[in-house]
Amino acid sequence: MSRADAGAAVRSPSERSQDERNQRETHRSRPGQDETAGLLSVTLHVNGRARQLDVDPRTSLLDALREHLRLSGTKKGCDHGQCGACTVLVNGRRVNSCLSLAVMHEGDEIVTIEGLGDPDDLHPMQRAFIDCDGFQCGYCTPGQICSAVGMLAEAEAGWPSHATADVTAPQVELTDEEIRERMSGNICRCAAYPNIVAAIRGVAEGDAE
Repeated sequence: MSRADAGAAVRSPSERSQDERNQRETHRSRPGQDETAGLLSVTLHVNGRARQLDVDPRTSLLDALREHLRLSGTKKGCDHGQCGACTVLVNGRRVNSCLSLAVMHEGDEIVTIEGLGDPDDLHPMQRAFIDCDGFQCGYCTPGQICSAVGMLAEAEAGWPSHATADVTAPQVELTDEEIRERMSGNICRCAAYPNIVAAIRGVAEGDAE
């Protein structure tokens, strides 16, 4: 690997995003060139609305949401699917949007943190995170909440995890250990994990209003 290649390999997500924007600007600035050349049309159903976009086929779902639809609640953290900050719900299942291409989701139902609730009508999981103080800086919180909602649906469907004591049981018991295992793909650098677990357990037990 050359020195230039080595430098490119360690570029931060923000630097890579800026490179992509610079490339788009360069493409648009070339005289006599079709601005839509190489773009694909895709219709995403986001938070109950059909949104048609013309995107580069390499555009991630995360960048489509943030850069094209201006839904900035979904966060860009590691850009490698390791931190969970970019988690959204696709057809009810939690997905790391940084690892999924936008063009793969033609017609899919996508829900971001903005679509779960609003300040006047919070989703029970949003309310539980507030009541249990399940965050500090808040950067990972949208991904944590979306992941928690998807996780509870998985548990309700009877999907076992590595921590499930009895995989033949018709109903999964959401112990603290079970919740921690199922949420292990979502990192909180402020270490609010005990309160996050408490918030999820409260919703699972029906304590959240």
